Amino acid sequence: MYTQKLDDSILVKNYIDGNERALEILILRHKQRIYSFIYSKVQDRDVTEDIFQDTFIKIINTLKLGKYNEEGKFLPWSMRIAHNLVIDFFRKSNRMPTFKNTDEFDIFSVLGDPSLNAEKELIKNQIHADIRKLVEKLPEDQKEVLNMRIYREMSFKEISEQTSVSINTALGRMRYALINLRKMIDSNNIILTN
Repeated sequence: MYTQKLDDSILVKNYIDGNERALEILILRHKQRIYSFIYSKVQDRDVTEDIFQDTFIKIINTLKLGKYNEEGKFLPWSMRIAHNLVIDFFRKSNRMPTFKNTDEFDIFSVLGDPSLNAEKELIKNQIHADIRKLVEKLPEDQKEVLNMRIYREMSFKEISEQTSVSINTALGRMRYALINLRKMIDSNNIILTN
């Protein structure tokens, strides 16, 4: 019972050091969350089983190669692996629509479409996460306006009042934020598919 109280990080270290039981405890501890997450996306028990097994094969291989460096964040790391394998499943089965990265394409229209089904929802979440990472690289004033407008749904009048700048300045910052975001998407070869 003592091992049940050990932190994930200790169990990971014990497994890397050769204690197979430590991995068994980790699997039992997190099986339900990971399995439920996969099933919620693919809605098929057999596919869920396959992806679940592939998730733990990837986890084992990564740990054995000494490439794990998440320090105490085993569950989020495992969920990311499962998430990526679910995306791979949809890509391989050609069940995802494709969006072309063109000047007419509005990144944020993908994020706001309420009619998305499970596969599209998964991809929407991935695109959202990727864009969030890029937003963090924007200059502070542009990032602030973009976050207020897109993520907090504030009007430009509200943004102007909160940031103590004119509405035109707020609009300009938003415009440059979107231009810079587009450049980063292009320069990072990010393809907005799914």
